[in-house]
Amino acid sequence: MQERMIPGTSIPVSDEKSTFEMFIPLIRATNGLTLSQVCAITGLEPSTIQNWVKRGFVARPVNKKYHERQLARILLISALRDAMKIESIGELMRLVNGSANDESDDIIAEDKMYDYFCQTVAKTDYAIPSLEEIPALAADTIQDYIEPHSGAAQRLKDALCVMAYAHCCAVYKQQADMLFAQMKTDSD
Repeated sequence: MQERMIPGTSIPVSDEKSTFEMFIPLIRATNGLTLSQVCAITGLEPSTIQNWVKRGFVARPVNKKYHERQLARILLISALRDAMKIESIGELMRLVNGSANDESDDIIAEDKMYDYFCQTVAKTDYAIPSLEEIPALAADTIQDYIEPHSGAAQRLKDALCVMAYAHCCAVYKQQADMLFAQMKTDSD
């Protein structure tokens, strides 16, 4: 079995709570993360992140530094990209928080959305829930959410369901890839 990673990162899951808060001291101590630091956290190539910025999926870095909002968005995209097309992920993010470069239209802070995603996934104890269980897990996760306007909580819940379904697909895909690789090795 493959080691479990914190969603969207190359950091193993520990017994401690895996939330976005673990990144905040590093971001604040360095007044933002460099591209190479973001790559070390995510395991992504610099060109991938730069492409996401160029295409408007992630807000532009400020003075070549990535802050909480940008890192959270990168982690979400990274966590979903094995199961969803990048354009679909970008559209999902827009449906929840509008433009990546405009915080005024957000219904939730990006880091909080990432935490909600991680909490929803963690509630499954990293087992694959049934299709029917995911909406209940998402609803349970956002119990403390205060919507800025009517309908925001439902939109957030729906987005979390999409993310959780995609996460489950990615887990199955990883398992299929590992088994296929083993089959090829065994046949040689």
